Amino acid sequence: MGTYPFHREVSATLAARPEVVFRLLDDPVRLAAHMGQRSAMMAGGTMRTETDELRGKAVGSVIRMTGRILGMSLWLDEAVVERTPQHRKTWETLGEPRLLVIGGYRMGFDLVPSGRGTHLRVWIDYKLPPAGGPRLLGWLFGRFYAGWCVRKMLQAAAQAVDGVAR
Repeated sequence: MGTYPFHREVSATLAARPEVVFRLLDDPVRLAAHMGQRSAMMAGGTMRTETDELRGKAVGSVIRMTGRILGMSLWLDEAVVERTPQHRKTWETLGEPRLLVIGGYRMGFDLVPSGRGTHLRVWIDYKLPPAGGPRLLGWLFGRFYAGWCVRKMLQAAAQAVDGVAR
């Protein structure tokens, strides 16, 4: 586990029980869907998310993301390092990812019952890329990119909750 000097987080209360929210967020493909859509924050590129046979739903499960952005091949492997159903899930990059704006990271979500709903906190702790142009991009845009990422995950959770019976 690494040391991560930067942190971003968002939170909201959703109108669903923690077990419903956890079930929806436990799918890494759903949670990373924003990376598979072309957007300005993705510089027009996309990343594809793949999981191992454990589908990102167990400690040790590996998730791989690959893609092309601005003509460059990017990739990362991450592993689930903590999974407590209905309460918390955390995953962390393995090795040094090849990304443009952030480097290695640890991220996750926390769920706390709140009345008839659930308070959801989505967070990321991250480093800048190790050197060169990506490190400069990280200094300039890392905070914005990390904030965008956690906001998109929170939005995905809210949309998924709206689409299911509570």
